[in-house]
Amino acid sequence: MAERDLYRNRDFIPDFDAIMAETEARSRAFAERSRVERNVSYGPSPRQSFDLVFPPEPAPNAPLHMFIHGGYWRAGSKEAHTLVAAPVIAVGGIAALVSYDLMPDHRLAEIVAQVRSAARHLVELAPEIGADPARFTVSGHSAGAHLATVLASRAPGDDRSPDAPNLRGMLLVSGIYDLSGIPGSFLKDEAKMRADEAQSWSPLAARHTPGPLRIITRGEEETAPFHDQAIALNSVLAREAQKTELRTEPGVNHLTIVFELSNPQAPLGRRLSGLVAAS
Repeated sequence: MAERDLYRNRDFIPDFDAIMAETEARSRAFAERSRVERNVSYGPSPRQSFDLVFPPEPAPNAPLHMFIHGGYWRAGSKEAHTLVAAPVIAVGGIAALVSYDLMPDHRLAEIVAQVRSAARHLVELAPEIGADPARFTVSGHSAGAHLATVLASRAPGDDRSPDAPNLRGMLLVSGIYDLSGIPGSFLKDEAKMRADEAQSWSPLAARHTPGPLRIITRGEEETAPFHDQAIALNSVLAREAQKTELRTEPGVNHLTIVFELSNPQAPLGRRLSGLVAAS
């Protein structure tokens, strides 16, 4: 029997489609009872935009949090992840759910530049929306966790220090930090990531900006690459004397971990709330 691709999460999650549908349904329901401002542009294409979610009773100088969705750089949407704003607004923060252009029509360097541009635009917008630009944190899931790391690192593909705002903290959920296995994975026809791109934008080969706390987590039921790379990134950061926190979320897989992240009463959701509130 052929060896299964450990990056193809669908093969290891029998109810994959049902979980994805439930994530979208929960996001729609949450949006219906929240104050949401959709499609705030930060660039020329429609996907270069973010959605803002506000707390019920905003206070001046609220903390500001940016979430980056996953989808292996070639799929996914901010609208399907509105639910992640719940732990942010639970502590009076303002959440921004970011989208970006997708591979293979756009190269990974473009996507990295877009995410950095989104962060700059959001911080510039902060005073206008009642947020404190100095209280800025970020999280991401899967490919979104990879993209979150580039907001506080200089990768081999950077020819100069990245122009990104200062971060108080980062929550990296089920991320991919060594991209070398992606070009030969099941994604080779869907994302068409080149080997040189993987080398240029792997966080394990980057130099990381001092300062922000980096919380690195993954689901207990995820495949080996997600565990191995979380541990490896934590080790790299520890060698650089960075502030880190390494976690495992019990009983969840690559998809159901988003339910934990979006639940203000779950341990991971509480950790997100705590990160935002402490910023």
